[in-house]
Amino acid sequence: MFGAIIGDMVGSPYEFDENNIKTKEFQLFSLRSCFTDDSVMTLAVAQAMLDTADLGNDNLLRERLIASMQNLGKEYPHAGYGLRFSRWLHMEDPVPYGSYGNGSAMRVSPAAWLYDTMDEVRQAARLSAEVTHNHPEGIKGAEATASAIYLARTGHSKAEIRDCITSEFGYDLSRTCDEIRPGYHHVESCQQTVPEAITAFLEGESFEDVLRTAVSLGGDSDTLTAIAGSIAEGFFEIPAWMLEEMIRRLPEQLQAIVRRFAVETGRTLPQL
Repeated sequence: MFGAIIGDMVGSPYEFDENNIKTKEFQLFSLRSCFTDDSVMTLAVAQAMLDTADLGNDNLLRERLIASMQNLGKEYPHAGYGLRFSRWLHMEDPVPYGSYGNGSAMRVSPAAWLYDTMDEVRQAARLSAEVTHNHPEGIKGAEATASAIYLARTGHSKAEIRDCITSEFGYDLSRTCDEIRPGYHHVESCQQTVPEAITAFLEGESFEDVLRTAVSLGGDSDTLTAIAGSIAEGFFEIPAWMLEEMIRRLPEQLQAIVRRFAVETGRTLPQL
């Protein structure tokens, strides 16, 4: 989850075609690097799963996901939500709206850390998507991302992760980043974000290099880099200084969720 938030912040200045940069040489954190809806919704999912993961109750998780996403979304109304999702945030009786957007994949990372088996991870990922993104491609994007994170954090090789994602989800991971980069542009579907993010992870040589590679592709840079960073977190060590930057750039309310998640998953965060 920390990798998703850091990726969101790193990618945020370069979102949209007019801001895309097709290079790995850029300032990783700048005054423009900030959390967006990607981080807010990731933390909303984390909060809901922290409250329910030990209970094994899908209906309760679904209810908590909706409540947490709506509550945090309203707390941070200017985080950059899409139009349909903004409407969903304010529905009294919210219903999914058939989206296959990459929002389901950008927010799913807590599932891969809070559940113990692949089946549990995929079920939690599915539920986290279905409350809004109930199109098969939206669900697939969430499940594929969560599966890649789970495999990465449980010691699997990049080759094993690639094979699982291609066989289980049918994503084409044959193109290199150099092949993707020239014609890639801002697009917000899972189909055209998740495979690119996974490829950036597969080519990256360190956590930082994954982030730089993802940003260099262009496209929906904050979300693409959030997804790539969420997978990289399971495979590489996140430098302590990046964790410090993440915490500094979050308000106290969101910091509290981050620290609760760290305790629950047995990890240590810097004390500022």
